[in-house]
Amino acid sequence: MCSTERNTELQPTSSDPALLLELKTRRPPSLLDLAGCETWSVDFSPDGNWFAWSMGHGIVWVVAWPLDSEEGQDGETDRADKSFSCGHPVWGLAFGPRPPRLAAAACPTKPSKGSKGKSSLLLATGLENGVIKVWNVLTGNAVFDLHGHEGVVRNLVFPQNGSLTLISSSRDKTLRIWDLAHKGKKVQVLSGHKDWISCCSVSSDCSMIASVGRFDRMVCLWSLRSYTFIRNLTGGTNKKLCLLSSCDFSPDGAVLATAAFSGSSWWIDLWDPYTAEKLATLADYFEDYGQNQISAIQFSPDGLHLAIVTDDRALRIWEPGERHMTMQTRRDQDSSGLCCNYHPQGGVIATGTRDGHVRFWRTPRTVPSLCHLCRSIMRHSVSTHQIEALPLPKRILEYLTYRNIPERLKTCCSSDEEDWES
Repeated sequence: MCSTERNTELQPTSSDPALLLELKTRRPPSLLDLAGCETWSVDFSPDGNWFAWSMGHGIVWVVAWPLDSEEGQDGETDRADKSFSCGHPVWGLAFGPRPPRLAAAACPTKPSKGSKGKSSLLLATGLENGVIKVWNVLTGNAVFDLHGHEGVVRNLVFPQNGSLTLISSSRDKTLRIWDLAHKGKKVQVLSGHKDWISCCSVSSDCSMIASVGRFDRMVCLWSLRSYTFIRNLTGGTNKKLCLLSSCDFSPDGAVLATAAFSGSSWWIDLWDPYTAEKLATLADYFEDYGQNQISAIQFSPDGLHLAIVTDDRALRIWEPGERHMTMQTRRDQDSSGLCCNYHPQGGVIATGTRDGHVRFWRTPRTVPSLCHLCRSIMRHSVSTHQIEALPLPKRILEYLTYRNIPERLKTCCSSDEEDWES
C-alpha cells in the first residue's frame, strides 16, 4: 500500500559542520525506543533524484532529492513524498535497474518534465519474513512479490548493467538471483555459507558477487555469469572470533573491502578479488569491550574514499593508504549508525540509525588525478592477472594493481587520539 501523507520532519543541523540535515520519524510515544523502528537500509536512485529509507515498523519512505525540490506534479512525474507499507520489518532495499557505471557517469540524468517513464524505476524491499516486495516508485503500486527465502532478507543489489536482475542475500544462508523481467522468475540459488549472510556486493563489470557471513567468517566470491562458487578469500583458516558485517567492491571492481569486529576492535580488509591477496588492513582498538561494532562500509563513487559507520562515530571517511581519516564526525556513543549510501554523483552520503532517523552528511570532494582516472578505466575491464602480464615498469604495475600502499601502513589505527603505526 502506498501513501503520500508526510510522516517525517526536517530537523535543523547540529553543531557538526559535516551534517547537512536530519530526517526524523514522527511516532506515537508507545513506539519510541522499541525494537522494529530501525533504519536498516537507505538508498539513492541511480539518477540521484529519489531517496528511500526503511523507517521501521514495515514502512519505507521515498522522497524526491534534493529535499527542497518542488513537490507535486512535474509533467508526468509525481515528485511528492511516498510511503510503502510492507507489512513486515524491512531490512534491505534497492532501487533499480542501474545503468552501467561508465555510461551513467558520462550522461548523468536530471529530473525534467516527462523525463521519467511510469515503469522506469523500481524499488525492491527485503522483509523479515523472507519475502521481497517490488514496487513501482512513480505509480506507488506493488508490482509483485518474490518468494523463496526462508529467513530475513538482509541485502538487495541490482547489478550495474541496466538489466532487471536482482541479487538478494538472507539469513537462510543463501543468495538468490531473480529475473524481474520475467515476473520475478528465480534464476539461481547460491549455497555455501554456513550461517547468516550479512551483506553482498556486485562488481562493476557484473562478473562477480561478494558475500560475507556474519558468523561463519567466510568472504565468498561467486560468478554472476555461471552462477558458481569461485573462492573463499579467508581460505577457511580464519579462526579469530569475530563477526563480519559488510562488504563493497571499489567502483572499478579491482578491490573488495570487508568489515569485521570483535569485542575489542574492528577492522577493514582490502582484498584483490582476482588473486585473493590481502592488500591492506585498517584497524581500530577500544577499551570498552563489545561497545563499538562496525556496521557498514561503502566506497565513494569516484573510488577515492571509503565511508565507515561505527557505534562510536556516525561517520568516518578514509582514503586507503593515508595516515589519517580524511573526515570523521565527533565521537558519539549514541550515534547508533546502521547503514550508509553515497549519492551517485558524490558529495553527500546518507546514514541510517537505530531510532529510524536518517542523516545526510557533506563528504570531501577531491579532483581525481589523471593516474587514478586511467587506472579506474583500465581496471573496470582488465583483471589483475592481465595487468601483471603487461611489459610495464614495476612501479606502474604496483599502482595499477593497488599494491602501492606502503608496508608500514598495512595495519594502522584510525583513532585520532593514537598514532598510526610506522
